Amino acid sequence: MRDAVIILDRDGVINADSDQFVKTLDEWQPLPGSLDAIARLCHAGFRVAIATNQSGLARGLLKPAALDAMHRRLWHLVAERGGRIEMIVHCPHGPNDRCDCRKPRPGMLLEIARRLSVNLQGIPFVGDSLGDIQAARAVGAQPWLVLTGKGARTLEEGSDVLAGVPIKPDLAAVVDHLLHA
Repeated sequence: MRDAVIILDRDGVINADSDQFVKTLDEWQPLPGSLDAIARLCHAGFRVAIATNQSGLARGLLKPAALDAMHRRLWHLVAERGGRIEMIVHCPHGPNDRCDCRKPRPGMLLEIARRLSVNLQGIPFVGDSLGDIQAARAVGAQPWLVLTGKGARTLEEGSDVLAGVPIKPDLAAVVDHLLHA
């Protein structure tokens, strides 16, 4: 698996999500097992990248300094476990801004491919929303749905988009499958 890449959504996959947005460092709370799962990926030779929509910036609910503090904490907590996050890309735009980076559009994933010099064909992309699944499919990545965050709601709403998508309870279960398949 040396130099394999995996892309993760952030809110709802790594940390608790909120319909009111994760706006402060205190509100950013890792989901049980998620940080250890990232470290396990790294120990197995995966390069970990994160692609996250952060429309709270465009809405004025989230300050750039708060987002930076959350990401610094994430990097630190993963490093404490012996892991490493290669990069985090975020979309600061709102849903109506018509940008190319906001998932379900593939801009962030294409940026990751460019910066890490990888082909996205077949690489795992773990998310909790239809937008995550659609972005993965747009670049030929292999989407995975977790039931944390908005994942259970995404599954309940159902969609043809979910056809053939592996579904796991959380990031740790995805990692278990990837490392033992």
